Amino acid sequence: MKKIISSLFVILLITSCASVKKHNEQITKLHSVNVLHKDVDVAYRKLQKLHPQLYLYTPKNELDAKFLALKSSITEPMTTYAFYEKLVPVVAEVKQGHAGISVPTKKYTRKERKAQNKLKNEWSYLRFENVEDAVLVKNTLGEDSTMVGSRVVKLGDDSIDDLLNKYKTYFSSDGYNTTFHDKYAAQKLARYYYQDKGRLDSLMVTFSKNDSLYTKVFRRIPRDSTRFPKAKKDSLKGQKPIKKTKEERKLASKKLKKKLKNYHKYGYSYSEKYYNRNLDFIGADSSVAYMKIRSFTRGDYEAFYEEAFKKIDSAKTENLIIDLRDNGGGRLVEIHDLYSYLAKEEFKFIEEGEVNTRYPIIKSYMSRNKTIYGAAYKSLFVPFVFFKEVFKARKKNGKLVYKFKETKVAEPKENNYKGNVYVLINGRSFSASSVFSNVVKARKRGVIVGEETGGAYNSTVAGQTKYVRLPNSKLMLYFGLMVLETPYKTTVKGYGVKPDVAITPTLKDRENNFDPELEWILNTINKQ
Repeated sequence: MKKIISSLFVILLITSCASVKKHNEQITKLHSVNVLHKDVDVAYRKLQKLHPQLYLYTPKNELDAKFLALKSSITEPMTTYAFYEKLVPVVAEVKQGHAGISVPTKKYTRKERKAQNKLKNEWSYLRFENVEDAVLVKNTLGEDSTMVGSRVVKLGDDSIDDLLNKYKTYFSSDGYNTTFHDKYAAQKLARYYYQDKGRLDSLMVTFSKNDSLYTKVFRRIPRDSTRFPKAKKDSLKGQKPIKKTKEERKLASKKLKKKLKNYHKYGYSYSEKYYNRNLDFIGADSSVAYMKIRSFTRGDYEAFYEEAFKKIDSAKTENLIIDLRDNGGGRLVEIHDLYSYLAKEEFKFIEEGEVNTRYPIIKSYMSRNKTIYGAAYKSLFVPFVFFKEVFKARKKNGKLVYKFKETKVAEPKENNYKGNVYVLINGRSFSASSVFSNVVKARKRGVIVGEETGGAYNSTVAGQTKYVRLPNSKLMLYFGLMVLETPYKTTVKGYGVKPDVAITPTLKDRENNFDPELEWILNTINKQ
């Protein structure tokens, strides 16, 4: 038996190494003009077949011409990444923020990954934001906090302006909106740069702060390294730790369970080191509740909102601030649940969504497979998903539409909040954040403060995501399969939810650690 297990392990190891080698050769070799033309055709054909609003912002004749021009521009063999740089701006011309291209990266053997896991990249701890066309260090995740507020001038020999102008062509917002581009390009700066330049062992970055330039070299260093001195070890080396009593172990276990439960409820992000949802009270009398929601994704949202609105009700809070700045979206079911706590009367949250397939969930579910074995395993569950979907799609006014659970007219929660509501938004408020802001604004349930959202007011194509691995270059095309739109429309097509009170932070605000949007709301509440 041991010999059999050892043999299987050796076979698995050899197969894995061969797979890694094949993958790396595929993405680094020069692909012929003919096969790249085929990949362009596959990408456009899939979009035409399954994207329900492909020509909403760019007419068919224009988009046809762009894909044709792309093929004409490919006149010599090129690598996968070089092809990516040509294809991704054309897909961005669809002007649907959920459609794009992801590029495959180099794979490593198990031994190489083990060695890499012992290192951490100092650069990866930085988080950025765009303020007045400047890219600032927003956070350092607990590392060198003196860099916060510094302005990025150059990465290596490349100016930050040149890089951003390039990276902004790699994605799109919904429609003609521009506020999303500045915010997203800054937020994803590190990812795009390493994708562009490859894995770097060191990177010299030029910053500006207080009218002075300085440079800093970021390296890959041992993971246990720290800029803080390590605590001295106990001089009694080798001494056995004191054994905990049964009661102490029980108390520690209870404390850990509570911690993990809160991690789940508030959606703790281990990589970003923050909770996805927070509720705080401002002022000694708790008259203002401040709810920060970073995304409508991870965590037990039902438990959080139930707990939060019980606290708000108990504190008799008269004003609620919901901060959706930099919230990239997430689950439709979550924003519906949140609004049901704000509604004062019955409401319809979303319309039936246009689709080009009766089975969007199955299309999305099966397209996520990375291997043949994964596809075979997932296919076992397809019959169950099929019966869930089969009665949800129907023809309406000549279009195929999909009925969401949130399409039904809903009642407010029993303990619905009846006080004043303020919603903070910016250009990075996208997808579900825009849908939620649309409903609040249209139903006059709150005051919207900040800047125009990155997601369109009238609709967004999301819901379920289709993934298409292009056969030769191995680039991954992805796009939404469902139209999400509320019953509330604006005649101005292709722009986001506009704030009732437009406020955009300045460099001076950041320098003084001043939040002008939040301060406007607090001052307004004080005057009232």
